[in-house]
Amino acid sequence: MRKAVVALMVATLVVAGGLFAASRITIEPAGSATPPCADAAATTVAGRAVPKGPVAGFCAPELAMAATILAAARDQGVGQYGETIGVMTAIGESGLRNLDYGDAAGPDSRGLFQQRDNGAWGTLADRMDPYTAATNFFRKLERLPGWQSMTPTQAAHAVQVNADPDYYAQYWGEAQTVVAALGG
Repeated sequence: MRKAVVALMVATLVVAGGLFAASRITIEPAGSATPPCADAAATTVAGRAVPKGPVAGFCAPELAMAATILAAARDQGVGQYGETIGVMTAIGESGLRNLDYGDAAGPDSRGLFQQRDNGAWGTLADRMDPYTAATNFFRKLERLPGWQSMTPTQAAHAVQVNADPDYYAQYWGEAQTVVAALGG
């Protein structure tokens, strides 16, 4: 009897998992799918042309955020390596979106860099302003001795102080592609 109950439970889980997976699949006739970024318009941010995308999977709104990060990086003089670290960090923290909410680890985190309400990142308005948030990120980066010789994820982790020092490494390639597309 026990084996039959276990077998029934396993079968139920397999069927439920299959139904869930099937519900996530969208089938559309050939040629009917809307291309990614189709509704986005190309724009300019701080003198940089921002393509409508996709670039590394990002469309114009996210690419405009990246261009804002590059503008702050340029104004702080951190160079292309610093620019790319900033974009990588924002990809990891928010997917290059200016989020007005946090998560379980940081319910008070806000903005492009998910900066905490601990006094280190300024006011809520500062954290929600992409240029100011990026500037504050780069100011903290510049205060790190030898940041230019750290790996990108080590530098980002030292600034953000997140749980996993290697977390940002997975976003480095995307960040390089985005920065190159924006002429960084």
